[in-house]
Amino acid sequence: MTPLPQPPDARKKPRWGIVSTLRGPARDILGFAAYHLDLGADHLYLYLDEPNRRAFRILRRHPRITVRVCDDTFWASRKRQKPERHQVRQTVNATFTYRRTDLDWLAHIDVDEFLWPTDAIENLLQDVPTDVHAVRVRPIEALACGEELYKAFIPPGPNREALVETIYPNYGPFVLGGFLSHVQGKLFVRTGLENLNFRIHNLFQDKKIRPCKTELPQIDLCHRHAPDWDHWQAHFQFRLNRGSYQPGMAPNVNRDRGGLNMNELLSWIEAESGQEGLRAFYDELSGADPKVFARLKELGLIKHRPLHLEQKLQKHFPGSS
Repeated sequence: MTPLPQPPDARKKPRWGIVSTLRGPARDILGFAAYHLDLGADHLYLYLDEPNRRAFRILRRHPRITVRVCDDTFWASRKRQKPERHQVRQTVNATFTYRRTDLDWLAHIDVDEFLWPTDAIENLLQDVPTDVHAVRVRPIEALACGEELYKAFIPPGPNREALVETIYPNYGPFVLGGFLSHVQGKLFVRTGLENLNFRIHNLFQDKKIRPCKTELPQIDLCHRHAPDWDHWQAHFQFRLNRGSYQPGMAPNVNRDRGGLNMNELLSWIEAESGQEGLRAFYDELSGADPKVFARLKELGLIKHRPLHLEQKLQKHFPGSS
């Protein structure tokens, strides 16, 4: 007898997880882990970029977490020297994990990024066509006027530049999409592809870039890149020297139209106007300026995304606060 076909909801759900190379206070690391465990991640692969005994002690006890401390012994076990740039360490760890995980999908995100789906992530991934190797999730960026508020991603198109310049009249022409950080987003990657290597926002296979043009708009990537002035200032020099604002990055707009990359723009502002100029830049781009916030609200570009990190921290790591 021919078996009856199973209903769609009886299909095996894909198993998904996250790989991340993290640094920072134990509370931030544990909050990131707790949030994504609560979201339903089947496994988290967490690489502590610097020793954090408290975070390590708590994380290692959880059955859905694999945690490693990336000290000299760790890198020696990989038969290589510790990469100098943290971006390289991130992608090396992500690639290593991808080639060994038994999950169906793996996402590579950072400690200040939080997935916000409209449905269970396994349901969304189950609906991705089988010939699609990866899907991109776009960021929304934290506003400085409330920890639960974010500004929406503005998709590329003929009207994006004019819209950004309307919202941010002073610095909009110099900043891609009106964001302080990346607009590329991050990837969920289907496992099992041979010779695949991660980059921060892209993939390489057999040493050639493998395009990822499929997006998953049902998932926001809540990026807490600069949730307040003190946070932005605390990370400013590192980002300017070695991080997301480092020299050599691509300009935000074309050079022939006066485009600058973030390092050039911020260095120029600092040289011309010092801390006062940097504060004015931050206030405009973060929505701390009431006029900017009003324009974002009027255009429907504000999203409310309460993460409830404290609640989830206590649920998954009770007594860790």
